[in-house]
Amino acid sequence: MMKSTVADVLKKIPGKASAEWPMGEPFAQAFAHGSMSVEVYAPKDTDIQTPHDQDELYFIHSGHGEIVVAGERHQFEPGMVFFVAAHVEHRFENFSPDFSTWVVFWGPKGGE
Repeated sequence: MMKSTVADVLKKIPGKASAEWPMGEPFAQAFAHGSMSVEVYAPKDTDIQTPHDQDELYFIHSGHGEIVVAGERHQFEPGMVFFVAAHVEHRFENFSPDFSTWVVFWGPKGGE
C-alpha cells in the first residue's frame, strides 16, 4: 500500500531550482506506480507550468482561484476536481496564497 499526506508532501516544496523553475519546483511527488504518479502542486504568485505529456486530474486541496483550460476559465475551491487531457494548455490564475492541489498523472504519453 502507498499513502501520503498533503502536509508531508508540502514540506518538500519548493524543490530544486532550475532554469525552468528559478524559485524552486512548486511541486513534489508523493508516490508513483507504473504510469501513475501523484504529486502536490503549490505554486506561489504565478503558475508557469506548460502542457504535460500525460492525462491528469487536479483535486483541489486548499485555496481558491481560477483554472484556465484550453482558454476556458473556471472558478475553483477545495473539494473540486478537474480533468486536463495530455498536451492541453492550462494554468491556475488569481489563486489565493494557500492554494495547493493534488495532481494525478497516468496513462501513456499523449493521453488515452
